[in-house]
Amino acid sequence: MVADIELIGGQEKRDIRVVPYDKAWPRRFAHERDRISAALGPLACRVDHIGSTAVPGLAAKPIIDIDLSVPNADDEDTYLPQLIAAGYHLRIRQPGHRMVRTQDLDVHVHICTAGSDWERRHLLFRDWLRHDADDRELYRKLKQQLASQDWPDMNAYAATKSPLIAEITERAEAWAHSTQWDFNRPRA
Repeated sequence: MVADIELIGGQEKRDIRVVPYDKAWPRRFAHERDRISAALGPLACRVDHIGSTAVPGLAAKPIIDIDLSVPNADDEDTYLPQLIAAGYHLRIRQPGHRMVRTQDLDVHVHICTAGSDWERRHLLFRDWLRHDADDRELYRKLKQQLASQDWPDMNAYAATKSPLIAEITERAEAWAHSTQWDFNRPRA
């Protein structure tokens, strides 16, 4: 456990590959959303496509990131058995967040508490990148540059993106304030 993050199965070395945007990603998300909704029913408060594969035109790792909001992410007994029965595997456990993934490692489902800052931050970042071409391009360039390096695991790669993500998030927050952006209002 490092900084309150438990990696189930320990550290994994994985190749980081960033590919051009694939128009099939939204369909892949829709398939997984339906699978999650069938497994959890009303426990799934929201199921949103997040991350780079949710931003049309943005190059990304070919991994569908999903934000699953439940009443209490720390109460695993209410949702985790159903997700495991649906074929997902627990990978990350940390306060307020769990991550399960598919056997093929091509879908990551981030579980958070409905209405949490975790949920809001990820939806805001996605919506801002959909809106702002300059930050979308900055983010693409960094990801492609970092993908050419050797990483001990995907978490190290993600941590290296944090300074730019924080910078972009500041601009996204200003935009959210000026436009009265509301993460509870559905966006296309």
